Order: sequence, then structure tokens, then C-alpha cells
Amino acid sequence: LAKTLYSRLFDWLVARINVSIGQDASSECFIGVLDIYGFESFKTNSFEQFCINLANEKLQQHFNQHVFKMEQEEYEREAIDWSYIEFVDNQDVLDLIEKKSNPPGIITMLDEACMFPTTTHEQLSQKLYAGLSDNPRFKKPKRSVTAFTLTHYAGEVT
Repeated sequence: LAKTLYSRLFDWLVARINVSIGQDASSECFIGVLDIYGFESFKTNSFEQFCINLANEKLQQHFNQHVFKMEQEEYEREAIDWSYIEFVDNQDVLDLIEKKSNPPGIITMLDEACMFPTTTHEQLSQKLYAGLSDNPRFKKPKRSVTAFTLTHYAGEVT
């Protein structure tokens, strides 16, 4: 019932917005919403959720690159009068997660740890804490010896 109510309310709201902006009801164009900021946080986050969040970060970066960065560079090249659009560049989060070296990111450190079958969660965590403690997007939770927290635009994800 709640899902149906939400869906109908959302459809009604979009229709009202389209009417209020002068949208022709028979038009092929319409207002739409795309949620690309899909970084989720649950009470307990698994490796699977970490990978889902990474995929969402990559999609966000792709969107930023093509919609904001490249378009604004083209406006500058063509001397088009426009106002700069501020946007959150998440490259630092991607570097924290997947950078290959100097310092290596979380996935690179995980990959290295997997080469040694006797590596424990605690050993990997200590390596992460030591290698990434200077990164403002990375934190060690106070009461854990194996968890880590990523500080994302929307908040912290542990």
C-alpha cells in the first residue's frame, strides 16, 4: 500500500511540475529524476555493499565528467557566456578506494593481502589504518579493530 501510494504521489507531483512549467501534456519531453548519488549506508555494511557503493561512485564520476567538466570546458572553448556550476568532485573518494600506489587505495591493499592466505582481518585493518590514516576521507572507528569508515559527501559509511 505504501509503495503504491508513494508511486502515485510521485507521478502526481511530476505531472504538477510539468504543468506548472508549461509542459504540453502530449509532449515527448518531460521532467525526470535520476538518483545517481547511490552511496548507501546500513548498520552493518558488507564487502558487497562496498562494491555497490564503489560502482555508484564510478557512475557519479562519469556523470560529473560528462555533464559538468566537459560541458563547461566546451563553453570556455567556444566563449559562451555562462555561469560556472559548482559540483562535488568525488575523485578523492575514488582514489581512496582504488588508487594503485602512493599511497595505494583500499582495493589495492586488499588485493595485496589476498596474496598471503594467512592474512587476518586484523592485519589487513592495521595495514589500512597505517597507510590511509592521513586521508581525510578515511577513519578508524574508536571501538573496532577491523572496521573502517569512509567519509562520503552524504556522511560516513562504516
